[in-house]
Amino acid sequence: MLQGDTLSPVYMRGIAPLCFEQFIGNCTVTKILVADDHDLVRMGIMRMLADVEGFEVVGEAKSGEEAVSKARLLPLDVILMDVRMPGFGGLEATRKILAYNPKIKIIAVTSLTDDMFPERLMKAGASGYVTKGASFDEIIDAVHKVVKGQLYMASSVAQQLALRNFSGGGAQSPFEMLSERELQTAIMIANGNKVQAIADSFSVSPKTINSYRYRIFEKLDINSDVELTILAIKHKILDIETLGGE
Repeated sequence: MLQGDTLSPVYMRGIAPLCFEQFIGNCTVTKILVADDHDLVRMGIMRMLADVEGFEVVGEAKSGEEAVSKARLLPLDVILMDVRMPGFGGLEATRKILAYNPKIKIIAVTSLTDDMFPERLMKAGASGYVTKGASFDEIIDAVHKVVKGQLYMASSVAQQLALRNFSGGGAQSPFEMLSERELQTAIMIANGNKVQAIADSFSVSPKTINSYRYRIFEKLDINSDVELTILAIKHKILDIETLGGE
């Protein structure tokens, strides 16, 4: 392969040491999809997983919508899901995927630990939560554990949640006042999505989205989409690098 070439899942499957036991018929291969809108991060994770015995990277996605689509088409055991992606993001994608196939194990991946997403994602059915700063060994350990039916929470995230609970669980962000659907709507509005596009993503009418929008503005005490975007960036609900879509 020449320097600068893209490492495709097919190429990685060709070199991946799935496991020695496959030659004697005693091997269980864990099929994985990696969803992240940052190409370097996504390809780095895929390259790392491809070198692990017993793992097979069968797909990739750059958005929540694409992850949902791939989950319906590919035989999957585990999805490594970036929390902040263009479109409806990792939280809504997790709900949609698990509603379709609850057997898939989803490990949420984020660049931040001090936000409101860990609890919401675990409530949505995610099996694990790791940070992008995690070592490869930690990510591999997380995959092994969720495949066995265990939950996995990165130590830094677990510590943050424990501190919040110890301090009384007070709201750290005004976005915690929003319902799950209001939060997802707020994220999509802040990311520049139009009302019709949001309505299509959630399979509801534009009138319903406008109703969510009104309640969001009221709860957050704001008056415009620009204010919502600024507030979302301030409270780390929106990753500025993903602002404006793909």
